[in-house]
Amino acid sequence: MVHLILTGATGLIGSAVLHQMLAHEGVSRISILSRRPVKMAEGHEDIVKVIIHTDYMNYDQALLDQLKDAQGCVWAQGVSQNDVDKVQYIEITHDYPLAAAKAFATLHPDSPFTFVHVSGEGATQTPGMFTPLFGRVKGQVEQALLDFAKAHTNFKLYNVRPAGVDWRHHPEIHPFLPKLPMWRKTLLGPIDMVYKNMITPTRPMGKIFTELALSKGEPLEGQDIQMDGRLVSNVAIRRMAGL
Repeated sequence: MVHLILTGATGLIGSAVLHQMLAHEGVSRISILSRRPVKMAEGHEDIVKVIIHTDYMNYDQALLDQLKDAQGCVWAQGVSQNDVDKVQYIEITHDYPLAAAKAFATLHPDSPFTFVHVSGEGATQTPGMFTPLFGRVKGQVEQALLDFAKAHTNFKLYNVRPAGVDWRHHPEIHPFLPKLPMWRKTLLGPIDMVYKNMITPTRPMGKIFTELALSKGEPLEGQDIQMDGRLVSNVAIRRMAGL
C-alpha cells in the first residue's frame, strides 16, 4: 500500500486523478497540497489529508516530515497562460514543479520516488518563431525535470502530455469541477468526432497517472514514448487506456 502526493486537486485534471486515487486499491494514503480546502476529499479523511500550502517555492521540514514516506506524486497543478501574466505563468508552470522535485527527492533519497509531471500536448524542446508561451515553458520544465532526474537516480520522472481533456463521460467529478470556459465545451464534440487522438478522457487518464505514480518509475517503451522512456504523449496515454 502506497502513500501518494497530489497537487491541483481542485482543477479538472487533479479532480480526475483524485477520483481514481480514491478508488485504487494500491493507494493507502493521499496527501493533497492545496491553497484551499478540497471538497472531493470530504468524507475520505481516513486516507486523505489536505495540507494547506501557499508557497510552492518552499517546503519546510515540518511539511517534509508529513510526506516522508510518500512514494510518488502526481503534479497536476497548473494555470492557463491566458489567466495570468507571463512572469506568473513561468513561476507556476516552470518554477513550482522544479522546486517540488528538488524537495521531494530528499524524502527518501536511497529509494525510488516517482514524480508524474502533468505537462501538455504542444510542449516542445525545439520551439519556433510561432510557438506559444505555454509550449516553450512546458518544454523547458520537461527538460529541466529530466535533467534533474538524470542527476538523482532515485528520482523517477514521467512527463505526461494530455491534450483536449474530456470530462463529459466522468459524472462523478462533475460536482467538483471549476467553472470551465464555454469554448472548451463547444470544441470537444467536433474534435472528438474528427481527431480522437487529441482527446484525453478524464477517467482513464486519472487511472493511468495514478498507476504511473504507484510504479517504480522504470522507463516506458513504445514509438509514442520519448525522452528515454520518460515522456508520455497523448497518443501513448490513449494507447495505455486501450482507446
